[in-house]
Amino acid sequence: MKYFGTDGIRGVAYEFLSEELAFRVGTSLSVLNLKNVVIGKDTRESGSMLAKAIIAGAKAVGLNTLYLGIVSTPMLSYISGKLGYVGVMITASHNPYQDNGIKVFNVGKKLYAAEESALEDVLNGVAKAPLLADQGRSIASVDPYKLYYKLFHHMHIKTSLKIGLDLANGATYAIGKRVFQKMTPYLEIIGDQPDGKNINLGVGSTHLEQLINLVKTKKLDVGFAFDGDGDRLLAIDSDGSIIDGDKLIYIIANYLKTKNRLNENTVVLTKMSNLGIMKALDRSGIKTIQTDIGDKYVLEALETNNYTLGGENSGHVINRYLLNTGDGVLNAVLLVKIMKETKKSLRELTQDVTLYPDKLLNLKEIDKALLKDPIVIAEVEKAKKALGNEGLVLVRASGTEPLIRISVQAPTEAIVDSTIESIVKAIKKAEQGQ
Repeated sequence: MKYFGTDGIRGVAYEFLSEELAFRVGTSLSVLNLKNVVIGKDTRESGSMLAKAIIAGAKAVGLNTLYLGIVSTPMLSYISGKLGYVGVMITASHNPYQDNGIKVFNVGKKLYAAEESALEDVLNGVAKAPLLADQGRSIASVDPYKLYYKLFHHMHIKTSLKIGLDLANGATYAIGKRVFQKMTPYLEIIGDQPDGKNINLGVGSTHLEQLINLVKTKKLDVGFAFDGDGDRLLAIDSDGSIIDGDKLIYIIANYLKTKNRLNENTVVLTKMSNLGIMKALDRSGIKTIQTDIGDKYVLEALETNNYTLGGENSGHVINRYLLNTGDGVLNAVLLVKIMKETKKSLRELTQDVTLYPDKLLNLKEIDKALLKDPIVIAEVEKAKKALGNEGLVLVRASGTEPLIRISVQAPTEAIVDSTIESIVKAIKKAEQGQ
C-alpha cells in the first residue's frame, strides 16, 4: 500500500489515519538517521491523538522528541531545519476537520522520493525500523515563536495600512495576530477562534466571502487569507477583488527583480498557472518554467536550478529569499512591505495582468482509473490540440481525495465551458462502458 501522496499522508482521522498508523509512522522516522524529532500540529481535534501516537512510536525506536503544540507548517519546517531535527507536521491543510495528515521534513526540507520510499517500506512491513536506543526521551520545550521571529529580522515594518486577516481558525490563529499587531494599529481579524472542528469552516483561503465582506465594509486597504496550516496565502484588494497565487507571484517576482534578488530572472510555475501570468511576466523580462502540480515539484525545480521564486495559483508561494518552503505569513508581510515602498495597492501592482478565463471542475466519487480509458485520452488530446498555445487543458486524479479534477483555460468562457462539457461526457461514456 502507498501511504504518501502529493503532500504527505492524508485521510479521515480515526479511520485511515488511526492511532496505530501514527505509531508506525513514528517508528519509521528512524530510517532518516537523525536522533531527534520535532512535532507540531494545526488546530484539528484529532491532532493530539496523532501527536501522542507518533511520539510513542518515535520513542520506541530510540528517537528523542520535542513537541511544539499548535504551529504553522512553515514554522515547523523552519524549526526542523534550524535545530537539525526530523520534523513532523500533523495537518490536512485546507481540508475539513474530519481529515488529518502527516507531513515529514528532513532538517527542514520535504522528503525526497527515496526517503519517502524508505518510510513506506517500514509502514508496509517490508523493512524494520532501525532501533537507535532502548527508549527515546522528551526534549525540553522551546519557544517556537521566538525561533520563528528570527525570520522577520529584516522586515520590521510599521505601516498605516488598514489590514484584514482571515486566520482560517487554523495554525496561524496565534502567530498571524502576533506578527501583524507589531506592524499596524489598524487590524481587523476573523477566523481566530479555533475549537477543534471549525478549521477552514466558512473561512480561510478556500472560503473568501467573509474576508471580502470585511475588507469592503471596514474600508480596509488589503486583506490576507491563510489556509489551515499556514503555508498558503490569498489576498483581497480594497475593492474586494481576489489576488490569487499567480498574481502574488507576479508582484513578488517584479519586486525581487528590481532588487536583483530574482536568480536568473526566472520563476517556477505549475501546469495550473494562468497563461495570462506567464505572458505578463514575459513582458517584464521574466522567464518561466512549469512543473507538475504540487509544491514539492516546484521546490525541486527551484533547488535544482538555484531559482528564487515559484508556486501555485492556490496561494502556495515559495520565496527562497525568505524561506525554503511556502509561508503565508512571511509572504503577506513582504506584500505589505512592497505596498509601502511602491505606494501602490495590490490591484495597481497587477494592472498589467490580464488573466485567461479558467474553470476547475471536480468530479467526485468516480473511478480515477477512467483517466486511462482510450475514450478519455482521445478527448483530452483533441481538446489540447484545438486550443494549442492559446489554452490549457489539465485532467488529473486528486492525490488526496476520490475525485478527478478537470481544469481548462481558454480565450473565452464559452470555450472553457464547452471544453469541460466534452471531457465530462467522455468520462461518463467511459464509465458506462466499464
